[in-house]
Formats: sequence, C-alpha cells, structure tokens
Amino acid sequence: MKSAKDIIKDFYRSDILKDDSVLTTYFHPDLELIWNSNDGLTVMNRDDLASLFSEIRRTYDDIRAEVSHVLADENFVTIRYKYYIRTIENPDEELGIAHFIAIWEVKDGKIYRGHQVSQPATDKDDTNKSYHKVKV
Repeated sequence: MKSAKDIIKDFYRSDILKDDSVLTTYFHPDLELIWNSNDGLTVMNRDDLASLFSEIRRTYDDIRAEVSHVLADENFVTIRYKYYIRTIENPDEELGIAHFIAIWEVKDGKIYRGHQVSQPATDKDDTNKSYHKVKV
C-alpha cells in the first residue's frame, strides 16, 4: 500500500481538469474538508468537492500546483503549495491564484479529513524565493 505522503503527492500531481476519476481515486467517501479562506470557514464533503472540481473544469483551461513542502507523520501529511491557472479566455497566460497550506489525514488509502488555509495571490508575492522546493 502507498504511504500517506505518496497518496497526497499523487493527488497534487493529478489532472483534475481531464481526469474524472480523481475524486473517487483519491478521496474517501466520508471526506471532510475544513477550509479557512478569505470567504471565512467552509466545511466540505465529497459531494461539495465534486461540485468544486466541476466549477474548476468549467472555468479554467489548465490548473497546476507548485509544491514547496510535503511533510508526513504517519497518516497525516502537511503540504504547502500555490495554484496557477490558465483561463479559457486567455490560455496563453498563466496566473498564480492562491497560496495554500493543508493538513490531510489519509485513511484506507484515501484522503479522509483535511484542514486547509488559503490566501489569494497578489502582485506583492515573493514566489521566486519562497516556493523553491524545500522538503518534498
């Protein structure tokens, strides 16, 4: 069986835009994601995540995660990353949209519970130095 760290790394390398099986491959049916963002606190289950993935597919031409840290402690994995997107209207320009730190619990080989904090990317971000791979 894959380690929790490998499962998380594989998910963030997956293609949620083109691979409809990502949700069932990586996420436990009883998923709970507790997400703090600029919009406040959101608690999501797997159906909510399916709706989010559907919206991402509808809105973006491409999405990519740039990962700087992946730290594991048994079934718990912490990951720090930034999402970059290309819009359908302008597929030639890649834009950084948000920074994330998430702590995931893996159960039965699937992502089971998560705590995530996100912040929108801005022009003041120093991604040249802060997103080099530190511990992946």
